[in-house]
Amino acid sequence: MIGSILVDKTAVVSVHPDATMPEIVALLHEHRIGAVLVMDGDAIAGLVSERDICRCLHTHGTAVHDARARDLMTAPVITTDPRTSVCDAMAIMTDRRFRHLPVVEDGKLLGLVSIGDLVKRRIEDAEAEADSLKHYIAS
Repeated sequence: MIGSILVDKTAVVSVHPDATMPEIVALLHEHRIGAVLVMDGDAIAGLVSERDICRCLHTHGTAVHDARARDLMTAPVITTDPRTSVCDAMAIMTDRRFRHLPVVEDGKLLGLVSIGDLVKRRIEDAEAEADSLKHYIAS
């Protein structure tokens, strides 16, 4: 379940819809992340990823420098709940072609997982299963 991944994650980095593109880029760089949530109070208004910034640079050129989060963001944002399996979350992200998935329960944001988080968990699970099988065979 992806809820267990959130235990090891730091707080979600988010911005207000009026945040500027340079502010968003600074946060992405500072936190070494690929996306920020755009929050309007406690509600998810959208998500700005590196891909969104590249898309806007391509379509609007340097004028995007003055853009606000509300102009850059992808919305609405697909979310999931903490009981979603890692495999199901990976399938959602692969099918929809995005790399960040907010985890929400009862309308409350719990965290944000990336495809990298999910791949890491799958590898850890596979290694644990292999070790378990080795011990079983050896005993």
